[in-house]
Amino acid sequence: MFIDTHTHLFSEEFNNDRTEVIKRCIQSGVQKMLLPNIDEETVEGMYDLVAQFPQNCYAMMGIHPCSVKKDAVSQLAEFREKMNSKDFVAIGEIGIDMHWDKSTLPEQEIAFRTQIQWAKELKLPIVIHARESFNEIFKVLDEENDENLTGVFHCFTGKKEQIQKIDSYGGFKLGIGGVLTYKNAHLVETLKSTTLENIILETDSPYLSPVPFRGKRNESSYVLHVAEKLTEVFNVPLSEIEAQTTRNAEKLFPKIVL
Repeated sequence: MFIDTHTHLFSEEFNNDRTEVIKRCIQSGVQKMLLPNIDEETVEGMYDLVAQFPQNCYAMMGIHPCSVKKDAVSQLAEFREKMNSKDFVAIGEIGIDMHWDKSTLPEQEIAFRTQIQWAKELKLPIVIHARESFNEIFKVLDEENDENLTGVFHCFTGKKEQIQKIDSYGGFKLGIGGVLTYKNAHLVETLKSTTLENIILETDSPYLSPVPFRGKRNESSYVLHVAEKLTEVFNVPLSEIEAQTTRNAEKLFPKIVL
C-alpha cells in the first residue's frame, strides 16, 4: 500500500471525474489520500470527499499561507471553531509563502504560529508550506518547537543544510513529490544526505505532476512515479520504498491507521 500524504482532490480541476480519479488511485495501490485544506471555500468539498471515501480520504484543517487575510485574528477564530466539528488527522496546510505576496508576512507569521499552537494542544502533526521561506519558517519553529510538535515539510525542495536544520527539530519528515523526477532537479543528490526513514510520499495534485505527466493535471495514482524515482536515489527495490514510506506516514499521522 502507498499513501499520498498531500493531495487536493477536492479542487475544481477534478469536478468532472473526481470519483473515477479516486477509484483509479485505489486500484493502483495508493490506498490512502490525505487532504490538506486551503481556505474557507474548500472546507465543504473536503468534507464531502471524506464522507464518500471514509476508508481512503482523510481531512486536515488549516489556512494556507496564501489564503491568510489581513484580519488574520478573526479568520483564525473561525477556523478554530471548525477544529471542534470534525476529527482531523493534521493541521494543514499551514506555513509561510514569500513567493506571491511578501506584504502579508506579519499576518502569515501570526497564522502559522497560532496553528502550531493548536497542533500542540490537539496533539496533531502540522503540514508546512515553505515556498521561498525557509528562514522565516525556521525563525518561528526555533521558538515553538518542542517534544509535542511533529510534522512534515511539504513539497521539500531545499538543500542539504536545510535538511540538517529540519533534522535538528526531531519530529519532522520531508514530503517528496513530482519535483524529484524533473530533469534538472537537485533533489536526487540532496536526498542522499538523509535516509528513507525521513521521507513520505505526496503528489500535491492537481499540481506538480511527475515525469512523464509534467505539464498535465496531477493525481494521486502518480505518486508511484515518485516512489520509482526514490528507488534510484536510495538504491533499494520499490517494495522497500513502499513499505518504509508507508510506515513513516502512519507514524506521523497515526489517525490514518485503521
